[in-house]
Amino acid sequence: MAGGRTLQFVDRAQAFPAKRPATARAEDFREIADRYALPAAEDQAGRCSQCGVPYCSVHCPLHNHIPDWLRLTAEGRLREAYELSNATSTMPEICGRICPQDRLCEGNCVIEFSGHGAVTIGSVEKFITDTAWEQGWVEPIVPGPDRGMSVGIIGAGPAGLAAAEYLRGYGYAVHVYDRYDRAGGLLTYGIPGFKLEKPVVMRRVERLAAAGIVFHYDFAVGRDASLDELRERHDAVLIATGVYKARGIKAPGVGSDGVVEALDFLIASNRKGFGDAVPAFDDGSLDAAGKHVVVIGGGDTAMDCVRTAVRQGAASVKCLYRRDRTNMPGSQREVTNAEEEGVEFVWLSAPQAFEAAEKVSAVRATRMRLGAPDASGRRAPEEEPDSGFRLDADLVIKALGYDAEELPRLFAAPELGVTRWGTVLVDNKTLMTSLDGVFAAGDIVRGASLVVWAIRDGQDVAKNMHRWLKANAKGERKAA
Repeated sequence: MAGGRTLQFVDRAQAFPAKRPATARAEDFREIADRYALPAAEDQAGRCSQCGVPYCSVHCPLHNHIPDWLRLTAEGRLREAYELSNATSTMPEICGRICPQDRLCEGNCVIEFSGHGAVTIGSVEKFITDTAWEQGWVEPIVPGPDRGMSVGIIGAGPAGLAAAEYLRGYGYAVHVYDRYDRAGGLLTYGIPGFKLEKPVVMRRVERLAAAGIVFHYDFAVGRDASLDELRERHDAVLIATGVYKARGIKAPGVGSDGVVEALDFLIASNRKGFGDAVPAFDDGSLDAAGKHVVVIGGGDTAMDCVRTAVRQGAASVKCLYRRDRTNMPGSQREVTNAEEEGVEFVWLSAPQAFEAAEKVSAVRATRMRLGAPDASGRRAPEEEPDSGFRLDADLVIKALGYDAEELPRLFAAPELGVTRWGTVLVDNKTLMTSLDGVFAAGDIVRGASLVVWAIRDGQDVAKNMHRWLKANAKGERKAA
């Protein structure tokens, strides 16, 4: 790159890494685009305007030092760029792949406002850290001096993993308890490989385990131990379970065979990618092959489902959403990817009933229109009179989002305070729950949100737990 210069956004066009042809990528679960070659990464980083008030950083939940590591990349100083990127994020290459940059950093890029197209921040972030892994720059976690105290973390998703890394660095013994047989939470089982290949997640987990963090798999709190028992075992406990209770639909036939939950469908697909035996996939219940598939919902989970169904060989894939494209919550880039891969979007439509004899055969739906804004500020959908229609369907996937499970009941901890939405109630400053020494972070506190926010919450709660543990270090210690 000439002189390693930045501010090249006028003469140098925005260029994302090239996507594989839609017909080719629909045949497998590989990521749809390879990363930049080195010259392209330097060129695209060099488009950064190095503005005095970096809105990209302001709108990043982790407040990553984006202009600084873009400048270092443009100058060919990749190891320094990685170290700066790694300073604020425990999973930069994961955020580079799955963050909705169009709604966060790139969507607030100054040169995007000027009409020149945002700097491709996410793609450069992915390039930097993937290069660091290949070159051996990703160093082992160095535990701090042993404090003789232990922490238990419930949930091995992004919030739990981020907190585990920080707490191990502070010198605590860290034990992570998860209901699944692999760590990563939705990174592992919810997000398809075409957005996040699983070795990318597993190498992060292996790095944590190599630092002495102990993972307890297939461990359900409330079944294998109560919350009180974990409190006895550890000096502090973090609840980072995420939210997994699927939102339902009230409509005739919703319980029919062939009407399934999004997470069940995605977990089955991801397990097959690991080579696991999945009876519900193998008997066809959670396999879209040869079927007419209708996915209900407009968020990123719905996009994951429609694109997974395409790769499984569905005969047709339709996405039914009650608002229009402009008002959908999912990433517009994901909608474009889905359309390229053959998904049909049925906008301004909502299900009314599910036809079924032995199993589902069709979705009866109605057209919608957008009325006055609701409490969220978005225009509320209203039913169009006499506008019913029918869609053939052998498999219907409900992707309407997630709510919190009833943790006080599941954990045998009725004294655990929760909000009216079921999320765990915490002190806003300390992130401690109603139980002394029990903290909570991530989606189980804020509700279903982004992975990058879970990472931020995990990092924040680890600092608060460290502060509390230091202040309460007297007495018997539990170095589990």
